[in-house]
Amino acid sequence: MHKISVIGAGHVGATTALIAAQKELGHIVLVDIVEDMPQGKGLDMCEMMPIDGSDSRIKGTNSYEDIKDSDIVVVTAGLARKPGMSREDLQKANAEIVGGIAKNILQFAANSIVVVVSNPIDVMTYHTWKVTGFPKERVVGQAGILDSSRFRYFIAEHLGMSVKDIHAMVLGGHGDSMVPLVRYTTVSGIPISELIDQETIDAMVKRTRGGGGEIVALLKTGSAYFAPAAATVEMVEAIVKDKKRVLPCSAYLTGQYGIKDIFIGVPIVLGAGGVEKVIELTLSDDESTQLQSSASIYKKQIEML
Repeated sequence: MHKISVIGAGHVGATTALIAAQKELGHIVLVDIVEDMPQGKGLDMCEMMPIDGSDSRIKGTNSYEDIKDSDIVVVTAGLARKPGMSREDLQKANAEIVGGIAKNILQFAANSIVVVVSNPIDVMTYHTWKVTGFPKERVVGQAGILDSSRFRYFIAEHLGMSVKDIHAMVLGGHGDSMVPLVRYTTVSGIPISELIDQETIDAMVKRTRGGGGEIVALLKTGSAYFAPAAATVEMVEAIVKDKKRVLPCSAYLTGQYGIKDIFIGVPIVLGAGGVEKVIELTLSDDESTQLQSSASIYKKQIEML
């Protein structure tokens, strides 16, 4: 089995480990600095596996040495958003945390593919890439999958139709400047503009952009973790099984879409080699402007690092 390490055993990390184990994607190492906590969660999940029929093992640990020779490392550690806090507010504190993790990945899992989930995702993915010095193909951020899933759910809820038939693409930074592409959003190939009026579409786009903040406001003491974890595992599965999935993720651009030297959400082909291809969609002038605007925000934040 593949070896998958998850750094951070909070809600997102533990749920990521659980879903990956349920899908039997590999043996999981769950790392956290809190003494005995990852060990307890790992044991609890292991005791669930006979019920699920999975032979995956979950090892909780406080030592980075246990991630040695991991095939995939998922980084979820960091401070969670609180009410009134933007993803950008997290940057300074989480950069220090993620930078330390990246050094340990370089030391113990130098051949791994790294999936970054810590917020602000696009900036932390860039930071991880810089600190590890890994090839750009082997560092990728979880972004548009979650945002697209939220957009798809809102559409399904409004139409009363199956989420399985709804396909969406959200580009840009994983934050308020994200760019849901309405033209590329369909229900079994039918453009949603044929099924939903523009005012309602605009409202769903706005809700998608504020999707994380909506959950933070409702929870009051934390942030979303079920959907982020599921989105992360979709990426891990694409890598483990070399599925060549076309997914919106935070990837390093070298001029595509007129953007370079940042990580930002774009459609990619994700497989055993990590980011195997960046797909360039034909954007309208308005969509291109929105994407450039989103990129400029993260460019400035990267410069702050």
